[in-house]
Amino acid sequence: MLTQQKPLVVFQDDFFLVIDKPAGMVVNRAETTQGTETVQDWVERKLKLPRLPKEQEESKTRDTYGNFDTRDAFYSRSGIVHRLDKETSGLLLIAKTPEVFENLQRQFKERKVKKKYLALVHGRVEPNKGVIEASISRSPFDRKKFGVFLGGRPAKTRYKILRYYENKILGKFSLLELSPETGRTHQIRVHLKFIGYPVVGDEKYAGRKTAKSDRQWCPRQFLHASFLSFTHPITGQKMSFSSKLPSDLQLAMMKIRA
Repeated sequence: MLTQQKPLVVFQDDFFLVIDKPAGMVVNRAETTQGTETVQDWVERKLKLPRLPKEQEESKTRDTYGNFDTRDAFYSRSGIVHRLDKETSGLLLIAKTPEVFENLQRQFKERKVKKKYLALVHGRVEPNKGVIEASISRSPFDRKKFGVFLGGRPAKTRYKILRYYENKILGKFSLLELSPETGRTHQIRVHLKFIGYPVVGDEKYAGRKTAKSDRQWCPRQFLHASFLSFTHPITGQKMSFSSKLPSDLQLAMMKIRA
């Protein structure tokens, strides 16, 4: 069971802030998040942003990245430019003004933002670096899942191996650095499952039995947003931020080294 913590502010100026999101915290408010603290709730208090009426939030149309098309998007999303899954920890970018929000979203859509993730997966991934290109869409068999299906939207993920591990009891693992070049829902998790190396602890894609076994020594899915770079929307300066592996995942690593 994950204990929810508060986001850590990594950087902020008058235009945006970068936070380190803890695992277990949902990014955007939804029907299913009632009664729980989301990043969006936290941001609204920190930036003193007004909350739109529920019906106004729900009336917006979304673009292919899941973001609202209108300028009201800034207030509907409380400036949150992109997303991380609930159990994924790491760097998240938040705009402080509608103009900055629009600029940063454009950088994402034009693929000018660079993101890197750390993931521990089952098996010995070979070759030790490569590109996964496979179209992703919502599963016709389970609406809560995504997968590689004909007619899906193009998706591309680069990866490289940082280290291999072999534990006599737990098995073989690979620690990967991944760079998604598109922004599909669950993209990294789906792509790794597709090539046969699911993320440790992933209850949706590793399989129920495997995930249950993983969570005896790893408290959640082993996925962390470790790096983020983009162009400052006002100054044009290159901005880069890094986040170390959180303590819960470091402890899991110690267990497979044992």
